[in-house]
Amino acid sequence: MMCHLSRVFLVAALTVLAPAGSAAEPTPEQLHIGVQRICPVSGLPLGDHGPPVKVLVGEQEEEIFLCCKACATRQIDAAHWKTIHTNIAAAQRVCPVMKKDLPAKPAWEIIGGRVVFVCCPPCLKKIAAEPESHLQQIDQLYAESLQTERGVREER
Repeated sequence: MMCHLSRVFLVAALTVLAPAGSAAEPTPEQLHIGVQRICPVSGLPLGDHGPPVKVLVGEQEEEIFLCCKACATRQIDAAHWKTIHTNIAAAQRVCPVMKKDLPAKPAWEIIGGRVVFVCCPPCLKKIAAEPESHLQQIDQLYAESLQTERGVREER
């Protein structure tokens, strides 16, 4: 996907990651940063150049994070974009409607600025009817995925 950042709208707020070991619940933005992992422009890990910068990409205004303000003037790399969506689908793992594992090629749509993966297109209609409750379920899936990943890293 070639997406020119001329279609990107910089969101004024910067998002700061919570310190490691913080007892506070992560915010939805912190979960999204953790799941996204990399900048769609540079491919560098988010947080390596200061607080990630939230932007809206494309006509559907997908919320995504850049590693720095400088990347807002550059073009999104198709390989990094694909990696980000793969990361998001892997962290989500299951369809929030049917509670089944996502298939190899799940259906998806941008809902509330976020890419949401489902097992089949009819589930997208159900999510559109109650987006907030489903987005909260997805955030919980992200949190579980990040917690599992953190536990695996600590075991090494």
